[in-house]
Amino acid sequence: MSPTARSRWPRSPWRWIATASLLLPLATVLAQCGRAPSASALAANTQAVASDTFVDRFPAPSFKERFPTEQERLVQRQAAAPTSASEPQRPAPVRMASLTPTLNLPKPSEREELTTLVSMRSSAFPYFGNNPRSDAPFLNVTNGSRKGHRSYSGRVYWQDETYNDSRVLMHVPENFDVDKPGVIVVFFHGNGATLERDVRDRQLVPQQISDSGVNAVLLAPQMAVDAADSSAGKFWQPGGFKRFLDESTSHLARLYGDPKSAAAFANMPVVIVGYSGGFLPTAWSLDVGGATGRVRGVVLLDAVYGELDKFASWIENNRSGFFVSSYTRYTKRHDQKLMTMLRNKGIRVRESMDGPLQPGSVAFVQTPDGVTHRDYVTLAWTQHPVKEVLVKMAGTAPLARIASAPASAGR
Repeated sequence: MSPTARSRWPRSPWRWIATASLLLPLATVLAQCGRAPSASALAANTQAVASDTFVDRFPAPSFKERFPTEQERLVQRQAAAPTSASEPQRPAPVRMASLTPTLNLPKPSEREELTTLVSMRSSAFPYFGNNPRSDAPFLNVTNGSRKGHRSYSGRVYWQDETYNDSRVLMHVPENFDVDKPGVIVVFFHGNGATLERDVRDRQLVPQQISDSGVNAVLLAPQMAVDAADSSAGKFWQPGGFKRFLDESTSHLARLYGDPKSAAAFANMPVVIVGYSGGFLPTAWSLDVGGATGRVRGVVLLDAVYGELDKFASWIENNRSGFFVSSYTRYTKRHDQKLMTMLRNKGIRVRESMDGPLQPGSVAFVQTPDGVTHRDYVTLAWTQHPVKEVLVKMAGTAPLARIASAPASAGR
């Protein structure tokens, strides 16, 4: 071996052995690069011991760790602007962060419109009493343990599908003020309807009340669910309408956001609006409901299908309230008969909605054939008739004491 070759080897074999022992582990690690970890290794990394919780593995930072104390705060410095040699340098002003917003954003409204569904014991259904017309049980059909009602058309509707919804659609407009004169609008929907699909979304009853600008809230009980049936349920019972109003006070106060307002709702006057098949609960509420003194107005929208004696009696005995009936050719015969009954009692009847709505006003108005019964709640003698009646009511001095429109309404 040449002297040059011998010089490349370590002079001592022990030095060579030590060098090899250091390089061997590194070679092992490099050899494993590029290999996927084994399944057992993944399992070992993902399984926590019994005492290892999410909080143990990912502890939330404490307040001090996120925000330094006053003593630990770092002073923010800005580079000073160049100055002349004769002008002494002044430290640049430091701008600190502030938790107080500097943007003048518009303030959100103090209250928002609130529309909700509330289950009430005194709502129309479920009902297990008698039909007062026949004095027979309302649920007059049985199929095993299932009970139902055979309607006048002969069709059977089952209690668990059609007469088991105790909910009431409640609406409190954004501008409603319980400290001002107000009114409760009770809306009885017609046949084949649900509260959300029809009363709220298609007939726009909550929206009409809000758009009127009148200080009013809405109660709309679910009658027979999506069925060709006008049954009144608990509103057939003596005092049923009063119990409904009494129970609603706490719910309205909770929705309004002030439990103390329940007393105001308990004494608030009422306007009943009945559409189509809603004539039946309207008539019975006026006749035996027990809250006649609170009802200051009745509006029937193509709804005089019967119970003429009950409507005539209420009009005759409540001359401080108003009565409006708008009709198509479908109910024309009944409306004309009711007009004749009232005139025979010496009650003045007008056949238009052109004049003011005064206490004791009785108005009938026929709409042309182009107006459809299905769309009657949004288009009768005028667009949005519920809104129109409330505006006329609030615009008449004596009735304005019932429900006053806010100054912003501009009516």
